[in-house]
Amino acid sequence: MRSKPRRWSLALALLAVLLGGLAALAGGDGAARGGDDARGPGPRVRGLAVPMHAPAQDYGPTFAELRRLGARQVALFVHLYQRDTRAMAPRRHPERTPTDAAIAGAIRSARGHGLEVALVPLVLLEAPAPGEWRGKLRPPSWATWFSVYRHYVVDLAGLAQREGATLFAVGSELGSSEGQVGQWRAVIAAVRAVFRGHVTYAANWDRHEHVAVWEALDSVGLSGYFELTSSLDPTREELVTAWRDVRRALSAWRDRRQLSAPILFMEVGYPSIDGCARHPWDYTRRSAPVDLAEQRLCYEAFVEAWRGAPELEGAFFYEWTGEGGPTDRGYTPRGKPALEVLRAFLEGR
Repeated sequence: MRSKPRRWSLALALLAVLLGGLAALAGGDGAARGGDDARGPGPRVRGLAVPMHAPAQDYGPTFAELRRLGARQVALFVHLYQRDTRAMAPRRHPERTPTDAAIAGAIRSARGHGLEVALVPLVLLEAPAPGEWRGKLRPPSWATWFSVYRHYVVDLAGLAQREGATLFAVGSELGSSEGQVGQWRAVIAAVRAVFRGHVTYAANWDRHEHVAVWEALDSVGLSGYFELTSSLDPTREELVTAWRDVRRALSAWRDRRQLSAPILFMEVGYPSIDGCARHPWDYTRRSAPVDLAEQRLCYEAFVEAWRGAPELEGAFFYEWTGEGGPTDRGYTPRGKPALEVLRAFLEGR
């Protein structure tokens, strides 16, 4: 009399296993897309920037680290090069710019580790004069410069689409070019013709008001190197107040422009040196001593000031490269007190 119930129990157990397996597969696919999971509330984008400085590098271990930290996204920076600000146009460097195969492999690896991928083309200068950087380009012909730049950017956008990246930046910190509105609209249109994901541009921290094409983009992308203080020994409260002032100013500007696109920090970070809150963008001050505590305070201030902000799409912290550790002067939080602040942000705590 008990054999029939046993058969039903066995059938139900097998059904439960099957449904559980399907759910696990669905969850795995969602993780590969960087979908929602059990982590707490917070901005949608919670990631780190990884510049592809070493074209032949296996980035798999890096992506595994980021996933263990709780990151949802990774921004891969691909560098184009030109000699100086007066060069005719940028180009792919034969040794420093990763090949399409290397970029595609990195995107696949990141997605395989459960990370959404943002691809960010970034112009570097090979032999800049003092004070020169990509924000001050002055080519002989903007039409020629954009013709070449658009070609490379659209190629990268197409690659991003084929490999399943979810976000693409059409440029980063190209301040002197931002008056070329027609050229930028052409770049954005050409990118959208081959890439169906989120499209943004990363304006330098002091240039967002000069960008005329925000309405054509999906977010207000920013490099968040705002100068927070004039003090070499700022308090946490001082830095939180400074970041809250930045948030209020950005929100008021966004309202004046009647922009619906959210704010997305394509970069925010601090070198672990004394004075990093004064000039977060200046990592070249060799005489400044290492200051791990100030880096951590700056992380804390950003997270606290933007906590619960409905206008915030999220942030990529710059950067996850190098060994890090207590003697490191660079931006990476690896092996430093700022790492625990970052981990809490990534996990939504």
